[in-house]
Amino acid sequence: MRRITSVSTDDESEVNITPLIDIVFIMLIFFIVTATFVKEAGIDVNKPDAPTAEVKKKANILIAIDANNNIWLDRRKIDIRSVIPNIKRLRAENPQGSVVIQADEESKNKMLVEVMDAARQAGVVNIALAAER
Repeated sequence: MRRITSVSTDDESEVNITPLIDIVFIMLIFFIVTATFVKEAGIDVNKPDAPTAEVKKKANILIAIDANNNIWLDRRKIDIRSVIPNIKRLRAENPQGSVVIQADEESKNKMLVEVMDAARQAGVVNIALAAER
């Protein structure tokens, strides 16, 4: 009779996952670099109703005007004089970005016009107003 001897093959049975980890990190870096980030206004406003409102898919800069006529950008309250430099800075990050103004129902029309004018002076052509359907 033949005797079967067991041979230890611990070195051969390991799976090398280093290339897999490298690929995952490269994909993570790729998705972070190519992702477009939405700049949120930072507050919730009561938007007016509009039955003809359309969904805007590429809104990169959101500016909010609350009921007390305060302007919000990137979760911080800003003055009307700093709207132009802030929009220029955000446009430098994404030149194709558009501006969406979320004005509260109780805000003054004067503040909305001033923010729209500041966006135009910053070089933005695509300005939209947010509304509820």
